[in-house]
Amino acid sequence: MHAKNISEARKGIGQGVGSSIAWGVNTVIIGVILSRAPFIDTKEAIILAPFVSSFAHDLLSALWLILLMAVKGKIIELLKYMKTRNGLIISLAALFGGPVAMTCYLLGINYIGATYTASLSSLFPGIATLLAFIFLKERIGPRTWLGIVLGITGVVILSYMPTDGSSHHHFILGILLALGSALGWGIEGVICAWGMKGDDADPEIAVSIRQITSALTYAILILPIIHGYSLSFQVVSSGAVWMLVITAFFGATSNVLYYKAIHLIGASRGTALNNIYAAWAIAISVVVFREAISFQLIIGTIIVIVGSFLVSGNLKELVHLVHISSDFESEESKVS
Repeated sequence: MHAKNISEARKGIGQGVGSSIAWGVNTVIIGVILSRAPFIDTKEAIILAPFVSSFAHDLLSALWLILLMAVKGKIIELLKYMKTRNGLIISLAALFGGPVAMTCYLLGINYIGATYTASLSSLFPGIATLLAFIFLKERIGPRTWLGIVLGITGVVILSYMPTDGSSHHHFILGILLALGSALGWGIEGVICAWGMKGDDADPEIAVSIRQITSALTYAILILPIIHGYSLSFQVVSSGAVWMLVITAFFGATSNVLYYKAIHLIGASRGTALNNIYAAWAIAISVVVFREAISFQLIIGTIIVIVGSFLVSGNLKELVHLVHISSDFESEESKVS
């Protein structure tokens, strides 16, 4: 955490909320893309769609970020940072946040839809908070723990589905995949906070490394294994590529704001605020696409979001905890 005053804490919280809005838009557009050609043309395409769309999303997002680095004159700085210890740590975070979490997330959307997947995967702030408490020594009070409990309760409500004849046989698998994305993003938040501990850390460079690493992992490792390049070329030559360019822009924007929030207010609070994307995704689905939602989904999502606000804490407390954390690290340095 690096917020030294109320103004910086407020800025970090604003960035966290902004990242959630961008990711909510991103989520809904991805759901639309996966329901159209060429992702539904054949049975094989339907199976490969989450992997190929995730690769395309992260690759195009990386290109948007490289363009941003070029405009700001940071390309050389980016290349140098990639070789540092912190750069390697960010690359490790990318593996959890990209190939692991993003693939689970898109598979979840494929099986149970954007609204359920967005709501269930929003458990990741609780996971990040627990890991940040254990490994990063972030201070967590009773209010934050209550938020974690509410988040878990909300997920239980969202996950419950009576086993009657109308139940979709992919529902449980979709639930597990959505929770898998929550675990991956929770781990990513903590690792990237670890990689941006220094005062000279640049969240924009960090998230650029994140997206580049994720895209390369898909290109070099995942797509060759699943034979996904054929579908990838079909996507590039289809009209879907322009929707992917748009959603990649929102994805890049969300990730930049998310990493900036983590840098200023810590992994636990940054992930908690980013988590509100579930509400934005549901709101957009209802207003724009007239999608029907259940009372169970509304209640579960509200509980998860309330839990996230509790995790965030208040601004004065946040700045106070930043100073405590800094003093704690200084004492550790003296002892070592």
